[in-house]
Amino acid sequence: MADPSFSARKDFLVPSSQAAVIAGLGSWLPPRVVGNEEIAQRLDTSDEWIRSRTGIAERRVVDPGTSTVDLAVEAGRRALISAGEGGADAVVLATSTADQPCPASAPQVATKLGLNGVAAFDVNAVCSGFIYGLATGAGLIAAGIARRVLVIGADVFTSLVDPDDRGTVPIFGDGAGAVLLRAGEEDELGALGPFDLHSEGELAELLWVEAGGAKNRRSDDPRDHYLVMQGQTVFRHACARMAESARAVLASAGWMVGDIDRFIGHQANIRILQTCAKQLGLADDVMYSNIEKVGNTSAASIPIALADSVKDGTLQPGHRVVMGAFGAGLTWGSTLLRWPDVIPG
Repeated sequence: MADPSFSARKDFLVPSSQAAVIAGLGSWLPPRVVGNEEIAQRLDTSDEWIRSRTGIAERRVVDPGTSTVDLAVEAGRRALISAGEGGADAVVLATSTADQPCPASAPQVATKLGLNGVAAFDVNAVCSGFIYGLATGAGLIAAGIARRVLVIGADVFTSLVDPDDRGTVPIFGDGAGAVLLRAGEEDELGALGPFDLHSEGELAELLWVEAGGAKNRRSDDPRDHYLVMQGQTVFRHACARMAESARAVLASAGWMVGDIDRFIGHQANIRILQTCAKQLGLADDVMYSNIEKVGNTSAASIPIALADSVKDGTLQPGHRVVMGAFGAGLTWGSTLLRWPDVIPG
């Protein structure tokens, strides 16, 4: 049953000049740890090979029966706890591994969190999904549609990976992260700054799953249902696009590269992060990475990295932060903010 108080909130329909401010943060990883040695025993690879090319030592993988909704609910719950009282008026779930093709998973997440009757929908921009989700949540607040928006990035990306492909198995893990956005002022700590979003659909086949959609629902070749990645070409595009996008939001905000205290990028590959930092002229300690312990968790990677960087003291209130991502689609984007005093739930 819908929350009767929600339908009475007519002021949500009035456009607002308020900014979207991060007020809560949470993340969740499946308990099962899969180290490089476990993968090396099954595939023709080694711990040294994986580490040297990706920077990954281990990743988390869901147990059978655990779904994207399950991960999203736990991360969302923790973000709501972090934000305190108030709940949320909308849920935006960034994922490319929804529990089923139809319907979207976000309404189930909202219901499981007790947010009955609120707007809830999925955003699929793959590894760029969290940045796209933040932009969507900020738009809902700016339009006066919602005052508090729960933005979740969650993926069971291992479900898309060919278990016999040594090029992709070591890279991807599962997880979820979330932030609670509230309406606030643009000069507050935590207020999201400008966004820069892009796509390039003609290059979709560089990183895609061919079958399973309306165009090719059932393929006789089981490999068509798994992720195919042209790694070297994707690497070049990711480095260039993430750096370009970061420069664009810096220019929009009037910041200089030297103003950045922390760059929280999509944790795709340590080499991509290092190359992007070099192209931007960032010091090594500015580009944050937790990929060694979690791998590439797709849309969940940035909010998980935010939570981890707060927990380990790397990210402090007042830090000037740029967030950037690149993913399948192709899609990429960035935003920035001054980090608030938020404790992960």
